[in-house]
Amino acid sequence: MSFQSLGLSDALVRAVAEQGYTRPTPIQAQAIPAVLAGGDLLAGAQTGTGKTAGFVLPMLQRMSTSSATHAPSGSRGARTPVRALIVTPTRELAAQVEASIRTYGRHLRFKSMTLFGGVGFGGQAAQLKRGVDIVVATPGRLLDHAQQGNLDLSKVEILVLDEADRMLDMGFLPDIRRILALLPAKRQNLLFSATFPDEIRALAGRLLDRPRTIEVTPPNSTVDVIRQKVFDVGRDRKRELLSWMIGRNRWSQVLVFTRTKHGADKLAQALERDGIRAQAIHGNKSQGARTKALADFKEGGVHVLVATDIAARGIDIDQLPRVVNYDLPNVPEDYVHRIGRTGRAGADGEAISLVCVDEHAFLRDIERLIRRTIPRETVAGFEPDPGERAQPVFRQQRGRGQQHAPGANHASARKPGAPRGGSHAQSRGHAQGDARPAGRSGGHTHGAARGHAPAATSTRSSGSQRRRATAR
Repeated sequence: MSFQSLGLSDALVRAVAEQGYTRPTPIQAQAIPAVLAGGDLLAGAQTGTGKTAGFVLPMLQRMSTSSATHAPSGSRGARTPVRALIVTPTRELAAQVEASIRTYGRHLRFKSMTLFGGVGFGGQAAQLKRGVDIVVATPGRLLDHAQQGNLDLSKVEILVLDEADRMLDMGFLPDIRRILALLPAKRQNLLFSATFPDEIRALAGRLLDRPRTIEVTPPNSTVDVIRQKVFDVGRDRKRELLSWMIGRNRWSQVLVFTRTKHGADKLAQALERDGIRAQAIHGNKSQGARTKALADFKEGGVHVLVATDIAARGIDIDQLPRVVNYDLPNVPEDYVHRIGRTGRAGADGEAISLVCVDEHAFLRDIERLIRRTIPRETVAGFEPDPGERAQPVFRQQRGRGQQHAPGANHASARKPGAPRGGSHAQSRGHAQGDARPAGRSGGHTHGAARGHAPAATSTRSSGSQRRRATAR
């Protein structure tokens, strides 16, 4: 099967060929014809399967052949309304998707841009006023521009919600509902998700009209080509073991996950002291620092990139050989997302987890989710102390939805006298990377919606609450 046989134009096929791709991946082979047919789509695919091209290519094809009801891009007169809107949970993923649009649309005449926090608001507003066909945005900054009147969404023909499960995890459902209210009733909706929990199916039921459903991998499965391994280690020996592994095996490109932003900074600094070139990437870093760290990592100037889950979402590195879980995630679905950074597009990959006695319950949850037992080893000299006893990573009450990090506020807590919802608007900005402009009206409403979410009852909802409580 070729890309041309899927119904793509010569311009798109040529752009794909220029990237060295000749045959579509399974998700592309199914999604491209489905999107070209014009109906709604619910697609499940793990990261690294080529899902971005699975919606970008047919979206560009449909836009290039449909007769727009407004002036074409670049014409004089009224501002060009947005024709396609792609909503993503993080800055990095937004940047990656928009780069794919420019790559595959290089022989077409469409203008695209990203909207996310951490960069100047005024420059984005000016670009919107000049006219743009395709917008790739994180929810908060998109709503900021819509509220300021910078964004015309009344003519959107195609809406894409990418990595919808992560957006639900991060608590963006109220924002998604507000975005949907700004769009025309008649449009094509595409929902892409790595996992299909009940909440995603419920959202799809409300959003999609008789969608075609595609699942190229079983729900919550891990990529088969990824070799997974657990190393049991003492609580205080993890950093030494990681440095030893990197040096002994001469690893030159390793993506390492920590549970918190502070932990990422601390580990990167310790690795630097060990003579290993390392940088941290997380929500407290400026967008410029995050972009530079990722570029240095891709180019080989940095050997180890230490990241939190949210900052790493959307990182796309061809042939990334190895992912290390320095801290196991406390939400098992995050394990699937993490290790999906390697083994992309059919390439081999390795996922290593350094597990201490405190994390055995997390490991059991992960193995239950992926329906397999991960092989376990120890390295001589780094074995856990048999007398070491588990310490709680979180203070826990009986209800899973009540778990929270020591010292962290509950989702509904706020300081006495603080503006209602203010602390939560800030928390979401850190998690998503959406810095809100000073003086923004309506921020009160966003914070209130986030601060008064219903109590979590399901496993995924409790994971979302834990993520908001845990500093990243």
